[in-house]
Amino acid sequence: MESARDIEIVASALDQDLLTEYDALATRAFGRRVDDVTQLAQHADIRVALHGGCPVPSACLGSGCVAPEHRGDRLTVRMLNERIRPLKERGALLATLWTSSNGYARRMGWEAPAPVFSWSVHADALKRDFTPGDLDIEHGINPGSEQLQQLLAPRWNGTLLRPPWWTAHKQRQHDLTHYRFNRSGQPTAGYLSLATRQHDRHGAHLDVHDFWAADDTVASAMLAFLGRHNSRIPTITFQRTSLPPHPLLLHGLHRYGDAIAESWHPWMLRILDLPEAVRLRGWPPDLDATLPIGVEQSNGLTDRYLLQIAHGAAELQPTTTEPRVTLNRRQATLWYAGGYRSTVAASMAGVRATDEQCLTTLIRSTMEHEPWCAERF
Repeated sequence: MESARDIEIVASALDQDLLTEYDALATRAFGRRVDDVTQLAQHADIRVALHGGCPVPSACLGSGCVAPEHRGDRLTVRMLNERIRPLKERGALLATLWTSSNGYARRMGWEAPAPVFSWSVHADALKRDFTPGDLDIEHGINPGSEQLQQLLAPRWNGTLLRPPWWTAHKQRQHDLTHYRFNRSGQPTAGYLSLATRQHDRHGAHLDVHDFWAADDTVASAMLAFLGRHNSRIPTITFQRTSLPPHPLLLHGLHRYGDAIAESWHPWMLRILDLPEAVRLRGWPPDLDATLPIGVEQSNGLTDRYLLQIAHGAAELQPTTTEPRVTLNRRQATLWYAGGYRSTVAASMAGVRATDEQCLTTLIRSTMEHEPWCAERF
């Protein structure tokens, strides 16, 4: 029997026969067909693991899988390591993925910046509890919809800049219906994308994929609009990437029991180059701080840095100064993404500090925006 050491991971040009074989393997590995495999092939960088001359395909950071007969050989770890290398060579500083196998991802340096939930709400409750306002509602998508999404996305840490082909891909994948909301004569202020599924017995299910609102009044009108589907759709489901993590939905309901949250496996983030990622990240313009920190690596060594933040910019320079705050790689990722909303949360996660003020300074530096990934891949 050949061991896992006999596996060679190579880059592969787009090959239709290989793609067809990978499509069949992904269906077998996931237990369902994965449309992304074929739909995103032209945009993917494909890596293939060869075992005894037979291809054992995998993917970069989306739709990755391992054949059931080869699970347990740490092939996923090797594939991801090989996938990360060319990404770093091309200048990538962050890597993100969605995975139900959080353990191996954490061992490789990934961390989940935030919990992820989908929400199911009674349509009658939305119709009853939210005010439609005087907004105009138009069917379809236009450039204003995408401009609104690009305007609102930077309010969150982790929301990706959608490439030009992304909207068309989502449309093909989910057969979406789009609605725009605006005040008379004004630019688009709200954008919804929805998908319907036939109910087993009667009516239909409605899934919300995009929910972008410029302010609370627009968001309330969008929720009221969803409630108006109540004649045929008893429950509205917000997909796990659709609803931003603000409390507007719950705070607008008369009864919290009208909404049910379901926990999903999270999106995970890994920093590939911490000093450069810190340099390119946006920082609060009014923050002025200098703090020696230590970042523990997987080899047991601790890298010492001097974190300097001023005038909306930051640098992380090597130093010999004793750290005032010490984090491991995963904790540094969570801090970077704004995942620690308090010093208590950071302390309970294992972040160590010589005093409370130093930890407060570090945590406050990334609290301006909350973490949220609005894309699923």
